Amino acid sequence: MATSLLHVPPPQSLLQPLAVPERLLLGPGPSNVPPRILAAGGQQLLGHMHPEVLQVMDEIKVGIQYAFQTQNRLTLAISGTGHCAMEAALLNLVERGDTALVAVNGLWGQRAADIARRLGANVHELVKPPGEYFALWDIEEVSASRSAGQRVQASPGDCHLPLCFMQGLAQHKPSVLFITHGESSTGVLQPLEGLGELCHRHGCLLLVDAVASLGGAPIFMDQQEIDVLYSGSQKVLNAPPGSAPISFSERAREKMLRRKMKPPSFYLDMGWLANYWGCDGEPRRYHHTAPINSFFSLREGLAMLVELGLESSWERHRANCTQLCQGLRDLGLELFVKEEKARLPTITTVRVPEGYDWKEITAFLMDNHAIEIAGGLGPSVGKVLRIGLMGCNSTSDNVDRVLHALRDALGCCRRSRL
Repeated sequence: MATSLLHVPPPQSLLQPLAVPERLLLGPGPSNVPPRILAAGGQQLLGHMHPEVLQVMDEIKVGIQYAFQTQNRLTLAISGTGHCAMEAALLNLVERGDTALVAVNGLWGQRAADIARRLGANVHELVKPPGEYFALWDIEEVSASRSAGQRVQASPGDCHLPLCFMQGLAQHKPSVLFITHGESSTGVLQPLEGLGELCHRHGCLLLVDAVASLGGAPIFMDQQEIDVLYSGSQKVLNAPPGSAPISFSERAREKMLRRKMKPPSFYLDMGWLANYWGCDGEPRRYHHTAPINSFFSLREGLAMLVELGLESSWERHRANCTQLCQGLRDLGLELFVKEEKARLPTITTVRVPEGYDWKEITAFLMDNHAIEIAGGLGPSVGKVLRIGLMGCNSTSDNVDRVLHALRDALGCCRRSRL
């Protein structure tokens, strides 16, 4: 009998119904999915080359163009998360031997530098302490004391030894600059004004990560001369993770056309993806089996953003972030990002109060209030608590809920230490 050949028994856990608890997700993402988007993702599958699916893809494309404020024809959604979009952006733009300059003030700059090195690029890092942002001067030429091959500390105050170097765009002449608009590991919002023009003056393309900021803070891809911009589906757009908006300027597209070698990934080859998404004017060809239901969800997330309006969305996130920051101060907590203009409206960071364990605080909120907030990530591990208010989760009521839960946690966790 065939069953006599089985040596692994049926797992008992899979014979039980799926149980998913109800929680308010106020961490750095994902955010809760509204019923409308859940319903869209629950629609029956269609084939990935069916005309109805291609129509949804076209609608996603114009939705991304609106969200990014761009008219780039090479605009689409990667079948993967924001990490996947980061890889796609870098591996299509960067070839072995290219020079890449990466602005690092948190985890995402670190990840971008890692990916670029794996691609064989000559990577130079401009480093700011977590919680700080880059000024245009920092990017163009940085005064720092260092030995060859070390990171550059992007702060004039660190140039305290007799010998100083000028580093940055002017020195390294990179083909690509990577910078994070919304640094979710530290809660920093990076100013972008003038950065695209500065990069182009130095013959460099500007690549921007907007996974945590899109829809929550103003960004104008064409006006700010951004060459590659990408985001994710699971934050302000309130869709499940698994699809990632991305767009390439004509400058970026021309650089890809001049490549000496094909991109090292077939799955993320922008030539193939551009064709599948109808961006090259040619008949669409099969490339991969797309996550159809993720596209349905992303389409609805973009539709909800369009209906609300970008300016209204930006204002809602700003107002609720301001309310949250004041409430956190009233609890005696210290905001991690000092300058108000540099605070990411979607993710607020506070220092872990002295005498507390961040794990106890986050566990208390989860266990007693069914609310998720998060600790630090990368360079902010152990230093901060991160509270996310994104998309439909960005409401005044949710601000009140998380502040009430934190007040409870701070009192109970303190008592447990006495």
